[in-house]
Amino acid sequence: MTETELDALFLALASATRRQILDIVLESPGCTAGFVADHFDISRIAVLKHLNTLEEAGLLISQKQGRERLLYMNPVPLQLVQERWSRQYAEFWASRLTRLKYTIETAARQDRRKEKHDESQ
Repeated sequence: MTETELDALFLALASATRRQILDIVLESPGCTAGFVADHFDISRIAVLKHLNTLEEAGLLISQKQGRERLLYMNPVPLQLVQERWSRQYAEFWASRLTRLKYTIETAARQDRRKEKHDESQ
């Protein structure tokens, strides 16, 4: 995924309305723009602009059938972003959590030793 494609994806996801549109399309694959527009108190033209932004970002796929455009969500761009970011930071967090685990375990052992020492005196 290029930086331009990544920018378009994040721009598309920056809008609460567009995220709602994605949810609607995900719940009703093959729905039409009119169906989506019925869920909002904005003009059909505004919904169409949002749909175009989502399609340009690769998050929506439309299939023309007669006079209608059937809409489907494309999860691939989201998966690519998730893989890119989670892989990059997985090692970072795994090493930090491992260190935290050992620090806590070491402190607990030291506390138990101190308690035993205090009891014996």
